Amino acid sequence: MWLQKRIQLAAKPRGFHLVTREICGLLPDLDRIEVGLAHFFLQHTSASLAINENADADVRRDLESYFSRTVAENEPYYRHTLEGPDDMPAHIKTVILGSSLTIPISDGQLALGIWQGIYLCEHRNHADSRSIIVTLHGE
Repeated sequence: MWLQKRIQLAAKPRGFHLVTREICGLLPDLDRIEVGLAHFFLQHTSASLAINENADADVRRDLESYFSRTVAENEPYYRHTLEGPDDMPAHIKTVILGSSLTIPISDGQLALGIWQGIYLCEHRNHADSRSIIVTLHGE
């Protein structure tokens, strides 16, 4: 069985956001798959998807702090500046973190580890909602 769906995540402020429940809530067909794969593709160039710690919010705050320092705004060598000082750093962060994830499906659920969750990594200061193409494949 193959299923594909475009889902929309609500706009979020800059930062790393745990969105596992939000995503799974938008995928009622997930429980029909005993064994398979879920592929998530974020259709944006200034946000990312990642898997990491799902229990301690300090991890998300520390990641935002690290990336903000490492890929700073207002660097004099950025040429792409028409969309604001946060735009080029957002593109760089997206290249580093990536825009897609593939996660196994077992018994109708994403087979994430006990301490793992899906992050929407929002790199813009003021972003709109984000679109993800989800492809489910399995039996």
